[in-house]
Amino acid sequence: MSDSSLSPLLSARVLGLAQLGLIVLDINQHIVMWNQWMASRSGKSAHRVLGQDLFDLYGELRGQRLEQAVQSAMQSNLPQQLSPALNPSPFPLYPAGTWGGERVEQAVSVTPFNEGKERYCLIEVSDISTIVGRERQLRSQAEQLRAQSYVDGLTGIANRRHFDVALDRELRRAQRNDGQLSLLLMDIDSFKAYNDHFGHQQGDACLTLVAEAFAATLQRPADLAARYGGEEFGAVLPDTSSEQAALVAETIRAKIASLSINHSPAATRPHVTMSIGVATFDKDKLADAAAMLAAADSCLYAAKKAGRDCVIVYQQQQENAA
Repeated sequence: MSDSSLSPLLSARVLGLAQLGLIVLDINQHIVMWNQWMASRSGKSAHRVLGQDLFDLYGELRGQRLEQAVQSAMQSNLPQQLSPALNPSPFPLYPAGTWGGERVEQAVSVTPFNEGKERYCLIEVSDISTIVGRERQLRSQAEQLRAQSYVDGLTGIANRRHFDVALDRELRRAQRNDGQLSLLLMDIDSFKAYNDHFGHQQGDACLTLVAEAFAATLQRPADLAARYGGEEFGAVLPDTSSEQAALVAETIRAKIASLSINHSPAATRPHVTMSIGVATFDKDKLADAAAMLAAADSCLYAAKKAGRDCVIVYQQQQENAA
């Protein structure tokens, strides 16, 4: 019968072909095995490292999670794993043959074992750079898709969905902190006449110009400019009183008028203008999104009736009169 055990030569060949790093430490943490995978990615050949204390060879690992894992494995006789999230690249390892640049991402496991009466520890190091890179790419793609789902495809500003989410979030914050919050709803005056006269392509260009100008007037990062639908736009203004919101609305109205975009002959004004309705959170009267939107919309309608190109601010008297 032939001996079925691997010869030392064959064992060495197999170790050389292994697609992961293999390090064996003795009880004193001295290196007794260092395979070719480790050599090709560390720039340190086996004959240079054998017999050395691993944590003298790599001083940066002293006192870190890997040393703790080795000591714990030796004492408890239980394997240990290093979290790639917390320890992404413990060893200074690089793509084979480069020995510089960006370290490869690593998954490291530590396994204690006995050989006769001697105690050893096997450290396995896997290159997970490709996996981590793919996960990052997938996360990035998911974030891009999520971002796109909140952006209006034509104008590039926030869409109705983003507007609704932001309004709900800021309303809850205002309710919780008894804070201030204002809302603008605005509409391009006589836009149907513009579209009918200039065509939908020019109409889209007009919408985009107006959206860019409107969004540029909102200076604070927390303010949100959104396309509410069609030729209608909205703004969510956290920490903004009714008086402050009226000033913002007037700035927007004046900015759109100053663009001097020629209007249709059928329009009431020679240039494109905007009517704006303003409503402000009130814990007794306007305490939810539906009430605030209805109030702003009623003001927008009132602005249209008042001759367009103006700002109407919701007052409690309006509700009482109704």
